[in-house]
This record gives sequence, C-alpha cells and structure tokens, in this order.
Amino acid sequence: MKRGRIIKSTGKWYKVMPFEENAEVISCQIPGKFRLQELQQTNPIAVGDLVSFRVLEDGSGMIEDIEARKNKISRKATHGRKGEQILVSNVDQAFVVQAVQQPQFRTGFIDRFIISAEAHHIRPIIILNKTDLGTDEDADLVADLIKIYDALSYQLILTSIYDDESIEELRSLMKDRTSVFIGPSGTGKTSLLNTIQPGMNRTVAAVSTFSNKGKHTTTFAELIPLDFGGFLADTPGIREFGLVGFDLNEISGFFPEMRILQQNCRFYNCTHLHEPGCAVMEAFGKGKIAASRYDSYISIYESLEDENRSAGSRKRG
Repeated sequence: MKRGRIIKSTGKWYKVMPFEENAEVISCQIPGKFRLQELQQTNPIAVGDLVSFRVLEDGSGMIEDIEARKNKISRKATHGRKGEQILVSNVDQAFVVQAVQQPQFRTGFIDRFIISAEAHHIRPIIILNKTDLGTDEDADLVADLIKIYDALSYQLILTSIYDDESIEELRSLMKDRTSVFIGPSGTGKTSLLNTIQPGMNRTVAAVSTFSNKGKHTTTFAELIPLDFGGFLADTPGIREFGLVGFDLNEISGFFPEMRILQQNCRFYNCTHLHEPGCAVMEAFGKGKIAASRYDSYISIYESLEDENRSAGSRKRG
C-alpha cells in the first residue's frame, strides 16, 4: 500500500502524487463504497486529500482509504443537488479572489467565504485583483473596503499581473504553504497563477461583454506544486458561495464586529434583525457596523432560514 496526495479530480479519475521521492503521478479510481458512505457530499474525495492506494496490474491505482482531513473549504451543492461540495482540503490559507472591475467585486461573496474558512480554522486572505482596470470611483470603493476589513484584522491585498510588487507579495505569502484560490470566473485567478509561476501557460478567457461575468477556464480543481515552495489549489470559478452545515444562532459569532456586542442584547437568542434592545442593531444605526457587512449578515441568515424551512417541509411531507 502506498500513500499520496490528491492533486487533481476529474470526476471519475483522481491524480495522486505519491509521497515517495521522484515517484510519478498516478491515475486512481475509487471503490463504490466511498460514494455510498458520503451521502451528504457530492464528492467523496477532494483535491488535497491524503489517501492510501494500491497499484493495479495496468499501472493505474485504486484508492483504499482517505485520511482524516485537517480542514476543508466547502460550499452548498449547486444545480439542485443536496449536501456539500468540498472544494479543497488540508490547506494552510485560502485566498478569495475578487476583481476591482470586470467583474466588479461582491462583498457578500467575500463575507460568506470568510465564514467558511474561519469555521474550519483556515486563514482567509482577500485579493482585489485587476487594479490596473480601476477608475477613480473604484479607488474610493476600494479604500472603503480596505478600511472595513482592516478594522476587522482581515488581510486584504491589491494585485495586478502588471504590478511586480504585488506579485512578489503573493509569492511571499504562499511560499512553503498550501494555499487555494477561490472566486468567480473572470476575476483573474488563472492569470495570477501564470504570473506567480511563469511557464504554466494555463488557459485564460476574457470576461463576457454582454453579461460582465467571467467564462470558466479552469474545469477541475488542481493542486499545483510551486517552484519556490508550497502548493496552490486552483479551483473552477464559482458564482455563488452557499454556506452549509451552519446553525442560524452561530452565524453572528463569525462577524467579529457583532461577536462582543451581542452579549449586550436584551434577549439571549436575539437574531439582530428586529428585536428591541438589540445591541448589534443599535451599533449599526450609529454607523459602527458597515452597511455591507450587516447586509451580508441578513442575507446569510435569511438564506439559512429558508433552507431550514424547506427542509422542515420535506420532512413533514
């Protein structure tokens, strides 16, 4: 039996990098039992997983065991599927990549990503890419964004493939660590990767001028060894980041600006949406909580509430 790390998932086949020195990457399959065991997950094995496998006579491999994950980044399954989609596992830090323009950044996506990362003890870092495309109006929006997240102790960096200093900052942050890029299509994740590690020549595509949305260029998640040390997981662009596995009453605890304030709410089970004597709502009214952050909280709370209501209806039916 051999051990290795999943570096690419293409649906039926998994590319495994053995831990043996100078060993070649091997294509492996999984037994049907894994899919039966992981009914709550759309993918029983994720990029980044550590596995045990045996080599078959034809040179391919069969995965026999998946080691316990240190952590994971996941989201709610899409396209009508139930459960959880694991995007990547066993990482040291996660970069949420947004663009200043084409397509413009969405703070709701950022906030949902931060919650998912922190829930699994992963350091979140915000990248605002394509700064070379920004207008004067964008500069004001970006300055406000930096102010908001800096006050919450979240690292936010501005990048452009034409700004050597920002690329070097990324390399420094990623050196000897396992990182992941996650964000919508068109935000420049692949272009950044091609610049961070020259010679990759991964395919990139322009943002649609009709919809101002990105086109998918990365089809499958892949863990890429970096020449300067470490790994980077490049993931397909995702438009929505639905949270999964969270209780309604714990969401406010993932907002640092609400965490301490909520202890002063009149009701112990305050939702911070409509109750009298809510310290969070009072702080928001006084401008002590950013409108974009409070809007994110409301959106997340209401989406989880809708899911719980739908789940309850299915059970009664």
